[in-house]
Amino acid sequence: MSKKNPNYQNSFADKFTRWVKGDYDPIEGQMEMNAPDKEVFGDERIRYVHLHIVKSNNYSERMFEEGLAKNVRRFTGLYKIFGVIVSVFIACLLLWTVSFLPKFGDPNAPENNEVATRYIEQGLSETGAVNIVTGMILDYRAFDTFGESCVLFVASCCVLILLRVDKDEDPESRAIEDMNDRHYEPRNDTILQKVADFLVPLMIIFGIYVVLNGHISPGGGFSGGAIIGSGLILYLTAYGFEKTQRFMNEKVVKALTVGALTFYCFAKSYSFYTGANHLHSIITPGTPGNILSAGLIVYLNICVGIVVACTMYSFYTLFRKGGI
Repeated sequence: MSKKNPNYQNSFADKFTRWVKGDYDPIEGQMEMNAPDKEVFGDERIRYVHLHIVKSNNYSERMFEEGLAKNVRRFTGLYKIFGVIVSVFIACLLLWTVSFLPKFGDPNAPENNEVATRYIEQGLSETGAVNIVTGMILDYRAFDTFGESCVLFVASCCVLILLRVDKDEDPESRAIEDMNDRHYEPRNDTILQKVADFLVPLMIIFGIYVVLNGHISPGGGFSGGAIIGSGLILYLTAYGFEKTQRFMNEKVVKALTVGALTFYCFAKSYSFYTGANHLHSIITPGTPGNILSAGLIVYLNICVGIVVACTMYSFYTLFRKGGI
């Protein structure tokens, strides 16, 4: 049987055990700054040392602030000089590039190629769209238009992330925000509401007309969707969120936008696949001049119009209230 060390409390094992438990500090009493003994230095000596330390600290702080301000001024000056150099370099580079552009009206310019001739001469027979511009952006270059629609959707998502009011916050904050928003809504403004009753149906009907006739006459999904979105914003301004959210809320906006983009994607994927593989497509141009003609163009115009209208309405509601 082992014997207990009589000096165990001063041993390394005991100190290490107490240090692990937090009961022992090996440097306690060795690094503390204690006041000097009055008997050794005296009151005047202590006061002198204290004032000297305070002056030294103030001087150090002042020197640090002056050095920091000097560095900031130096960085600001260099930043301005570097900005001017970069701007001049980019301007010279652009001017140098412009010097290589063809002259205006040059028949050998790159834009005067067979692509534009193909759009003009065979666009009607290949797409069925009387409006050559619509046939170009929703048939020949429908992939670019799909990218533009996705850009609108991504932009609305970014604005939603940045400006949306958190629904999980306390009810008092939500009530205050709703009260602040209702403060700017009209209170039974008869003139505004009567004008809205007259204009909103006309705007929405005209927007639908522009969307559906985009392949026959000037118009299309972008312009028609903007008109429909303006009508929704006018109705919201006249009657407020409480009435507008009965038919246009967050779920409806999401469903319409995602549904329109999904249909656009699948519809043009089919056209791209059949065209790239020289397969027969069941989609025909139809009779040019009719509403239901030009293949998928009229349906794609509807999808683009829905995305544009929902994006405009979402932007307005998010910037105004932080929610749809």
